[in-house]
Parts: sequence; structure tokens; C-alpha cells
Amino acid sequence: MSTLSSVPSPTAIRVPRHFLVDTDITSDEQRAILDEADRLKRERRLRSTAEQPLAGRSVALIFEKPSTRTRISFEVGVAELGGHPVVIDAATTQIGRGETLADTAAVLSRYVDAIVIRTFGQERIEELAAGAEVPVVNALTDFSHPCQALADLQTIREHKGSLSGRTLAYVGDGNNMAHSLLLAGTMAGMRVHVASPPGFEPLDQVVRHANEIGETTGGEALVLHDPAEAVSGADVVYTDVWASMGQESESSGRALVFQRYAVDERLMANALPDALVLHCLPAHRGEEIAAAVLDGPQSVVFDQAENRLHAQKALLAHLLAAAPVPVQGTAGG
Repeated sequence: MSTLSSVPSPTAIRVPRHFLVDTDITSDEQRAILDEADRLKRERRLRSTAEQPLAGRSVALIFEKPSTRTRISFEVGVAELGGHPVVIDAATTQIGRGETLADTAAVLSRYVDAIVIRTFGQERIEELAAGAEVPVVNALTDFSHPCQALADLQTIREHKGSLSGRTLAYVGDGNNMAHSLLLAGTMAGMRVHVASPPGFEPLDQVVRHANEIGETTGGEALVLHDPAEAVSGADVVYTDVWASMGQESESSGRALVFQRYAVDERLMANALPDALVLHCLPAHRGEEIAAAVLDGPQSVVFDQAENRLHAQKALLAHLLAAAPVPVQGTAGG
């Protein structure tokens, strides 16, 4: 006869910290993550095996969209933190093919300590997170690109010394990158100007939310149609491709609509003389950005690309160190 009680005992269910959109962390947390990212960058070649917050842990890296910087920076970052990156090509798994995302999340939560996913609609990552018992990180969705925005803020701080009160002008499609810059930028106290053609503006609810954040931080979100007006007096000028992944069939039509939104030397003349140029890459020289600008002295795009590694390492360490919220459950149910 078993000596174990047949009455299930209560157990603490882990409620993880997710990073599905920029505002899933506070402004104070954002600052702390950026500080840690700076430290990790300074001390990268001096790190010792004693400082490995992911030692003995595994992180699933799921890619439903192609990737260069995201995949390599996360894979290297997890390894440098002492963890084991498990790279998953969604095309070769059951994800979204015969298995629900909730079931996938439940299974992965038994194997790994965090899940990073690059996917399509925001609803997919939200469904995955709802079923996960480990942190889920947004490595890009059609709605937002919050890890890129963290690296962008780190890059601006690196070259400008501060974020609060700075003006960032984003010129181009009001896409996932524009959404994250609006949210992350206003969280940092920045003025974020977005210039997009009519009909291609960022979502109204994102702009409203960014301005609500700005009421506390001193930041501001402004959507314009004139790129020269948006860039006027800017500390940072940012652009992205005109046709994102999945919009390739629209490339020729978008090229006509976006012609006057190209970041070239004439447009840059409206910004501050020492304005930085950012682009999340890959870039199409001669389309959304002139080669002379992308490869010129004001461009910091490769610092920006490198900082994906450091910002994401700091983010993962923060999420995995965060104390779980105890919720009483019942074991054996």
C-alpha cells in the first residue's frame, strides 16, 4: 500500500515574465536592461565562466520567418550566457501543422527555460505565451520588433549619451519597426516622429498608447506625412525597407508611393548636423536609403546590428532572473 496521500497537495504554478511587446517591461526595467547591455558589451572579452546566468538552461529559438541577425545574435547570446540554444526551423516541426500552439507551448515548457519566436501575427505569439510556463520573447512579429528597439536605444545612448529629450525621426512604412520605436522611444522619454505616406501610417492605437506613456516620461509620438518636417532638428534618422517579409509582391507599387520618403543627403540636411543614421537591416541601397547615407560617417548601422547581441543577452538574463509570481494550483489535477 502506498504511503503517499491520495489528496493532491497545492503547488506553486510559475507565472513567467514574457516580452511580447515593448511595454511588457517598465521604463525603469528598460533602463536597467540597457545598462546591463552596456556592461556586457564592455566586458564581453573579459567574461569568466563564473558569470553565466543561463548555465544549465536551454532556450528554444523558433523561426517561422527567415533571419540573419536575430538568429545569430540569439544563438551566440544564449551560448555566451552559458545556456544551450535549441534552434527550431518551424518548417521541420509540428508547430502550426497538426498541433496547436498551446500544446507546443506546454511541451516546450517541459524541455526549455525560455522560448524565443520570430513569427507572423501578434496573436500567434500571444497564444504561445498563454500556454507557456516559461518566458516567451518576441523576436519579431508583424506588429512589433521589441528586441530590435532595445538594441536601437542602446546604440543611441552609446553615441549620444542620453535618450530623454532626444528626437528620433522614423521615415517610411508605419510597420512593426515603427510601432516598437514609438513605444520604446516614448518609454525612454524621447520624441518619436514618424513620417509615412497616407494609408501607410502606424496604427492609431499604438500612437495613442505611446502618447499616454509620454505623459509620464516626457516623451511624445507624432505622425506626419512630410518627411522633411519629421526629420527637422532630429538627433536620429531611422528607416526600414519599404516592403517587409510577406509583402514582396507589393514591392514595385510601394516603391512608387514611397519615393519621396527615401533617406538621402537632401533629406538628412533637415536633421541636426551630428544626427545618427539607423537602419535595422537588411538595407536596399538606392531605395529607402542612399548608399552615401548608409555608408557615410553618420551611419551607425553596424553598431546597431552588433547591439542586438548585447541587448538580448541582458533581456534574457533579466527575464530568467525575475521572480515568478506564485499562484496556488493543485498538483495531480
